[in-house]
Amino acid sequence: MSATTANPLFARKPIEALHTAGTGQPEFNRTLGPLSLTALGIGAIIGAGIFSLTGIAAADNAGPALVISFIIAAVGCGLAGLCYSELAGMIPAAGSAYSYAYASLGELVAWIIGWALILEYAVGAATVSVSWSAYVVSFLDSFGLALPHALTASPFDLDAAGHPAPGIVNLPAMIIIVLVSLVLIRGISESAKVNGAIVALKLAVVAAVIGFGAFYVKPENWHPFMPPNTGHFGHFGISGVLQGASTVFFAYIGFDAVSTAAQEAKNPGRDVPIGLLGSLAICTVLYVLVCLVITGLVSYTTLHVAAPVALAIGQTNMPWLKVAVNVGAIAGLTSVMLVMLLGQSRVFYAMARDGLVPRIFATVHPHFRTPWLSNILFMVFAGVAGGFLPISLVGHLTSFGTLLAFVIVCIGVLVLRRTDPGHRRVFVTPFSPWVPAAGIIVCSTLIYTLPWETLELAVVWLVIGLGIYFTYSRNHSRLAKG
Repeated sequence: MSATTANPLFARKPIEALHTAGTGQPEFNRTLGPLSLTALGIGAIIGAGIFSLTGIAAADNAGPALVISFIIAAVGCGLAGLCYSELAGMIPAAGSAYSYAYASLGELVAWIIGWALILEYAVGAATVSVSWSAYVVSFLDSFGLALPHALTASPFDLDAAGHPAPGIVNLPAMIIIVLVSLVLIRGISESAKVNGAIVALKLAVVAAVIGFGAFYVKPENWHPFMPPNTGHFGHFGISGVLQGASTVFFAYIGFDAVSTAAQEAKNPGRDVPIGLLGSLAICTVLYVLVCLVITGLVSYTTLHVAAPVALAIGQTNMPWLKVAVNVGAIAGLTSVMLVMLLGQSRVFYAMARDGLVPRIFATVHPHFRTPWLSNILFMVFAGVAGGFLPISLVGHLTSFGTLLAFVIVCIGVLVLRRTDPGHRRVFVTPFSPWVPAAGIIVCSTLIYTLPWETLELAVVWLVIGLGIYFTYSRNHSRLAKG
């Protein structure tokens, strides 16, 4: 099918066209090296997952065997990361999986991935902002500084018993979204510096939790290591470990955000693989160790709480460490929002560049060299959602968007190996086609183990996206116009 056809549903965009903005806008600054990209990855990964979902997945799904769940999720990420690395070297453009799908599988699939990434990044950032607000309120309360409920809750909030407890606006959630967005507008180099400082802080806190908590571990809490299945799929046993992996997959979302910054990397073919795989390896080791510590400090049956790490550390009789955990959680959630909104703005910039959303969002600031209008759009979207909606942790829904992107990236490697075998590959996915095929199988299996309610909501989201594509994007596509 020709790239100039009026019906480019499955027409692929030439790889060369993805190397340039094609909008007459200034190019992004290439300032990120491997250490900055690794820090971006760690900044995205260590946050809401380790401080919130670890306890829920242990209590409901896997018990201490959640360690295995983390390893399974990491294997899926690693297989996809090898595929991301090959495509990032071939296509060092903003947009990540969206751009890769455009070059390998065509415009319709690219739109679906771009729409799924909005679910992953923007909705995820809004959710994390509400969690951030709760940690800040708790932290200030420990010093006797109580913020008024009216300014820390949405008009639709409920209390712990499920009764209405409305406020006016969740002001801290809105403020942090605005501040993070302004940092991103200021520039990628400045964003990376802020993220690097936050990453150093929360790594120190996580290391303290592991180092000090290990002395208080009670090995009997690890028995049984894999509790027997209760007769329901996903409730302990092997199926529980698998569903635990799909649950804690939220802990790895944003891992792929490293590749969204490929257009701002100094040497994408070398630096992006280091950032992807390096951050994944570091965070997996930390996750496994933290999981062992908290399930060793207390029984897994008590961990169904919003702050499982703080609960477990409470057993150490070290109040200062509990305060440090709150500080680490606040820092961790901040960096997660920073990287999520960074990735979202780059994906939306790429979609605007291609005409699938209004072209004005492909505008690059002449001085800061950032997609500032996209940053402002999602600052408003995520800020309003965080301030006025009672958003619960949508871990499963965001995991769906991430897993779908991973499956399509793995497919993209296989397709481009056949359709464009002569193109220069700075990084080559090893053991192809087995590694991409394994990535497809592992990530598809994790999608299958998600709760049916999550899959139903994901289908609704995709139907809305297809409606926008066929009524607007298809008619404004640069590919359709040649």
